[in-house]
Amino acid sequence: MAPFPPVADRILYEDNHLIVVNKLSGELVQGDETGDPTLADAVKLYLKRTYGKQGNVYLGIPHRLDRPTSGIVVYAKTEKALIRLNELFRGSGVKKTYWAVVDRAPLQPEGTLVHYLVRDAVRNKSIAHSVERNGSKLAKLSYRLVGASKSYYLLEIDLHTGRHHQIRAQLAAIGLHVKGDLKYGAQRSNPDGGIHLHARRISFVHPVKKETLTIVAPPPDDPVWNSFV
Repeated sequence: MAPFPPVADRILYEDNHLIVVNKLSGELVQGDETGDPTLADAVKLYLKRTYGKQGNVYLGIPHRLDRPTSGIVVYAKTEKALIRLNELFRGSGVKKTYWAVVDRAPLQPEGTLVHYLVRDAVRNKSIAHSVERNGSKLAKLSYRLVGASKSYYLLEIDLHTGRHHQIRAQLAAIGLHVKGDLKYGAQRSNPDGGIHLHARRISFVHPVKKETLTIVAPPPDDPVWNSFV
């Protein structure tokens, strides 16, 4: 796998408390059983070199993106910021908007999807049901069709809940498949193993400055994304 571009080129916002980075598909937000290099490690190295920090560099992780997904990742540079960000992400204090490139147009150009997700830990997958099931969790999102190319369609999605693989599972439940997402029914994989799901925009009240932050991430530079932007 080719090395990812330097973190310094992908910083969307930074101050004394936060650093927000545009993750590429294939990057790990934090370490897992693969032992592969992580975005968190790259951010720590950037902070160490940029500010001449000695010893271990603190970096808190209040939320995550799936490895094949691209887009906005927020890290905390202080414990105080992390504690407050954790509260925001656990509650309803963070508004998250995604872009998804899918293989067909939805029946309605905009709408709200409500399902009950059951997580299959063995297959690392969530299944969306129309009625509540034992152990299921409510999942809700709103979408609108915002673009179309010769072969694909672009949806803008606002999350109302934050569930495991929520967008991928809910779209699959209505017959739509994110480009490259074999796990949820796409016909073909992407060359890099990623999927065309992108954390496009995030809005929340700064945990220390108490001002509203809205951050937007450009999608990856590839022919499919470029056909929409």
